[in-house]
Amino acid sequence: MRTEKKLKLKQLRHWRIRKRVSGTYERPRMSVRFTNENIHVQFIDDVTGKTLAATSTVGKGEAKVCSANVDGAKKVGAIAAKAAIDKGISAVVFDRGGTRYHGKIKALADAAREAGLKF
Repeated sequence: MRTEKKLKLKQLRHWRIRKRVSGTYERPRMSVRFTNENIHVQFIDDVTGKTLAATSTVGKGEAKVCSANVDGAKKVGAIAAKAAIDKGISAVVFDRGGTRYHGKIKALADAAREAGLKF
């Protein structure tokens, strides 16, 4: 019961954020999703509904060895920024997905900024 309420409140926060945050081709939305074991980052053009670039600890690549903690978030943030810059993306709109901006989310965002993305 308590878990269901927490998930419902997080979903409401996410919807509230998504009302205001939208990505375009020039400035896509950087969507971040954390699970207990993995980190997912996508760069999304909401006008066409397409993902322009993505990085995850699930798939192939450098991020596979990272875990879902603060150190892993720093590494994934830098890898995601590198992938975005390789696709020609230099500025993004940050979508924290309804989670508070501290800890892993903040570490990922700071690492992406240091790697060259503009928020």
